[in-house]
Amino acid sequence: RSSWLLLAPLLTPPVPVITAPPCSLCPEGAHRFQWIRNLVPEFGISSSHVKVLSSPAEFYELLKVQIKAAKQRVVMASLYLGTGLLEQELVYCLEETLEKSLQAKGSPNLRVSILLDYTRGSRGRKNSRTMLIPLLQRFPEQVRVSLFHTPNLRGLLRLLIPERFNETIGLQHIKVYLFDDNVILSGANLSDLYFTNRQDRYVLLRDSPEIADFFTELVDTIGDVSLQLQQDDTVQMMEGMVHPYQGDKVAYCEIANRRVMEVINSARTRQELLHAKTFHSSQPGSSLLSQQGSQASGSLKPEPDTWIYPLIQMKPFGIQIDEMVTETLLTEAERDARIYLTTGYFNLTQAYMDLILGTRAEYRILLASPEVNGFFGAKGVAGAIPAAYVYIEHQFYSEVCCLQQQERVQLQEYSRAGWTFHAKGLWLYLAGSDLPCLTLIGSPNFGYRSVHRDLEAQVAIVTENKALQQQLRQEQEQLYHCSGVVSTSTFEQPNRYVKLWVKLVTPLIKNFF
Repeated sequence: RSSWLLLAPLLTPPVPVITAPPCSLCPEGAHRFQWIRNLVPEFGISSSHVKVLSSPAEFYELLKVQIKAAKQRVVMASLYLGTGLLEQELVYCLEETLEKSLQAKGSPNLRVSILLDYTRGSRGRKNSRTMLIPLLQRFPEQVRVSLFHTPNLRGLLRLLIPERFNETIGLQHIKVYLFDDNVILSGANLSDLYFTNRQDRYVLLRDSPEIADFFTELVDTIGDVSLQLQQDDTVQMMEGMVHPYQGDKVAYCEIANRRVMEVINSARTRQELLHAKTFHSSQPGSSLLSQQGSQASGSLKPEPDTWIYPLIQMKPFGIQIDEMVTETLLTEAERDARIYLTTGYFNLTQAYMDLILGTRAEYRILLASPEVNGFFGAKGVAGAIPAAYVYIEHQFYSEVCCLQQQERVQLQEYSRAGWTFHAKGLWLYLAGSDLPCLTLIGSPNFGYRSVHRDLEAQVAIVTENKALQQQLRQEQEQLYHCSGVVSTSTFEQPNRYVKLWVKLVTPLIKNFF
């Protein structure tokens, strides 16, 4: 039945190549990255509001604490919600917090909005939908559950591709968890593995109302073009909205593009006006009385030393901001700069591979060894996916060796007994610096799926603050500490043997995983 997957490339339109816009980099420090604000909103914050987490358990406990403390809003976007005891405890936390808001005087203020993927969230008899229906039934006025369905899975393709395999066509892959004005960006899903022994990355942005507003608007907007889960486990579109797989595909994608770009551009305009206002009020000629008044009221914020740039990638809707920024960062990294890039699924796009092999910076690429790949030991065709990743890795390593770039471009494999690996992102060290000044963190894996098929979001965090830079370095070093350097002998090990059929099939299906 999985042979239908081989037809999928013939049933989807070819993907046009894009070129990243030229950028003018400023010469000094973190401000060299201000060109990103030409594309997306720039949020200046104090580094004291940023906390880097390191473990799944810490992530899970933080989720529970934040849910219980929420007063105004809980907004969670994930691929899916698991069905185990740990996930059920999260649902109980939501129920408890909603109950408190009902009992408070006046009308309840708390709103809960959850965005998941339709195909992954509907998998199996017990699934994300059945986990959340009790909340919808108990708090119909306060809870919204949206299930995004890719517009590329439609017609004959939708009828023929079985469950699980239908997830290869396109997903809602964004992972954002926000509670009032606190935002967690991660690559982790809401599932027990991600709370126990599946290593990922997580960053908390505290007391950041503008960033929380932006991601609330983004998630709500994707929710508006998604199927709405009903109390009886049916789904329906909002009134007047084009259906993602029954309606006109072009019309649906145009509406989604317009709505998402409105969120990005309106936030960008707001931040530019705020930046201009702050700049003018800090000039020597500005009113001393107004400055003294704001100090007296305690509203004067510390000067920002850290900047957050949300990077959105939704190729089905024609939005390619994350791709443009990532390609530009790789292109512009100078000689002797170091880029530490990590992905749980090493399957880089050709454009990213060409940039890594053809530019001047040093690269240390961290990827999953076969044993910590999330598909290791899976049943059926999925069990061969780790071998396919080994084959892709070997091909890339051979190309590195052929170009005699082994010193500049180094592969490292994460290995940790009893754990799987799902971390993704990068850290950029400028030439001559032993601390990173920029990191990318969020949902993209730098692969074909992330760029072309799925809905993705991450943030670029740029900081001048040494303490935060040290946090980021510690995070990077902790991940790389559990790794070994890849060499020719790596692929001579018995567990790296790749069967002939896997080698033949991988080029045909590599764009689907």
